[in-house]
Amino acid sequence: MAISHDGGGNGKGADATNAEPVFVPEQRLAEEASGDTNVPWSIWSSKQRKFIILTASFASLLSPLSGQIYFPALDTIAKDLHVSNSLVNLSITTYLIFQAIAPTFTAQLSDSLGRRPLYMVCFILYMAANIGLGAQNSYAALLVLRCFQSAGSSGTVALSNAVATDITTPADRGRYIAYAAAIPMLGPTLGPIIGGLLAQYAGWHSVFWFLLGLTGAIAIPMAIFFPETCRKIVDDGSIPPQKWNRCYTNVLIERKAFKEGKIVPYEKRDELTKSRRNQLPNPFASIMLLLRRECGFALLYGAILACSFYATLSLIPSQFQKIYHFNELQIALCYIPFGVGSLIAAFNRGRMLDSNFKRHATRLGITVEKNRHTDLAGFPIERARLEVALPTILLGSACIVGFGWTLHYKTNLAGPLILLFVIAFCLSASLNCVACLMLDLYPGKAGTVSASNNLLRCLLGAGATAAIVPLIEAIGVGWAVTIFAFLNIVALPLLWYIMKQGPSWRDEMLQKKLEKQTAA
Repeated sequence: MAISHDGGGNGKGADATNAEPVFVPEQRLAEEASGDTNVPWSIWSSKQRKFIILTASFASLLSPLSGQIYFPALDTIAKDLHVSNSLVNLSITTYLIFQAIAPTFTAQLSDSLGRRPLYMVCFILYMAANIGLGAQNSYAALLVLRCFQSAGSSGTVALSNAVATDITTPADRGRYIAYAAAIPMLGPTLGPIIGGLLAQYAGWHSVFWFLLGLTGAIAIPMAIFFPETCRKIVDDGSIPPQKWNRCYTNVLIERKAFKEGKIVPYEKRDELTKSRRNQLPNPFASIMLLLRRECGFALLYGAILACSFYATLSLIPSQFQKIYHFNELQIALCYIPFGVGSLIAAFNRGRMLDSNFKRHATRLGITVEKNRHTDLAGFPIERARLEVALPTILLGSACIVGFGWTLHYKTNLAGPLILLFVIAFCLSASLNCVACLMLDLYPGKAGTVSASNNLLRCLLGAGATAAIVPLIEAIGVGWAVTIFAFLNIVALPLLWYIMKQGPSWRDEMLQKKLEKQTAA
C-alpha cells in the first residue's frame, strides 16, 4: 500500500521543517533527475487520495453529461424557439468548439494558480450559464449561453487528471488515473436517459435547472473540503496554500499540527509564493505540446482512437430509430451497455497499468515503493503503458466492425448491445493508457497536457461525429463503421514507434532542461 503520513497532518516534524529546503520547480526537477526517492511523494494516505480523485472525477462528469443530456430535447427546443433543426444543431457545434478550446486556458492557469481556484471559477461560470439557459426563450441566448456552459464544464475534465498527477507517482498512477476517468464515463449513459425524461415530463428548461442543482451538490462540498493539490503551491501537501485558497480540510490539518507540537511551514508557503511567476495563459502552449514528438505522436493516436469512439456513439440515435423503430427513451436506454463497459474498464485498466509497470521494474531490478518517486530515466515507461493497450485496441476495432455489420443486416438487438459493451470497455481502456503515459512524461504540466489531449480529441471527434451519418448514407452503416476501425489498425505502427524511440526522446528532453537550468 502507499507509504504516506498519518491521517492528513502536515507530515513534517519541527526539525525536518527547519532543515528541508523549499522545493521550487527547478529544485524538484533536479531531485527527480537524480533519482532521489527518500521523500514521500504525498502526505495523503491511499484512502484520502482515492477520495480526492473520485471527488474530482464527479466534478468532471459535468462536461459529458451537459453534452448528452441536451440531445433528447433538440426537437422540442426547435419548435419552442421557432427555428430549424439545423440552427439548433449549431448549438452543439459551438459547444464542442468551446469544449476543445476552454481547457487550454483553465488547465494552464491551474498549473500556476492552483487547481482549487480554477474549479471554483468553472463552477461559477457553469452555474451562471445554466441559470440563464433555464430562464431564457431566445435562440441567440441559447447559442451564447451554451458556449459559456461548455467553457465552465470542460475545464473540470482537464483538472481531474491534473489532480491525479499531483498526488500520485508512476508506480500507482495508472490506478488513480482510472479513478479520475471513471465517473465521466457515465455521462453518455445517464445524459440521454435523464434528458429524455426531463424533456418529456417537465419541459426542456428543466434540463438546465437539473444541471444547476447537480453542480451545487458537487461544488458546495468541494468548496468546503477539497484541498489544493498543485505541487507548485503545496508540494507534497504539507505546505499550506494561500490564505484565500484554504478549505476546512487545511484548517483541520493545521489544528492537528499545532496540537501535536509541529511547526506549520508558513514560511515555505510565502517563499513558494514569491518564487512562482503567474503569467497569463498562452493557448498556444497546448498546441506546441502536440508538435513535440515525445507527446504529439501518442496524442495523435489517442485522437484517432477517440474518433471511432465518438462515431459509434453518434450513430446510435439515427440507426436504432431506423432499424428498431425506437423512441427517444428506448434509444437512451441502449447507451447503458456503453456506460457500464466504460466504467468497468476504468477500474480494471488501472490495475493492469500498475501491474505492467511493476513487471518492467522487476525485470530491470528496480525496487518500486508506492508514494515514492521513481526515476524514469532509462525506464521504458512507453512500453509499460502502451503494451497494455494493444490487445484492447485490436479487440475493440474488431468489435466495431462487428457492430456495424450487425446493424447493416438488422440482427437481433442483443448482438449490437453486447458488441457495444465490449467496444466501450476496449476503447475506454486504451484511451486511459495513452492519457496515463502523457501525464507520466509531463507531471509538472499535467493541466496543459490534459488540455492538449482534450483539444485534439474534441476537434477530431467533432469531425467524426459530423461525418458518420453522411458516410452511412453514402456507403451504408457496415462499411462506414469499418473505415473507422480500419484507421485504428493502420495507425498502430505509431505506438510501436513511440515504444522504440520514446526513451531516447526523453533523454534528450531532460538533457535540454538541465542545460537550461545550468545556463540560468
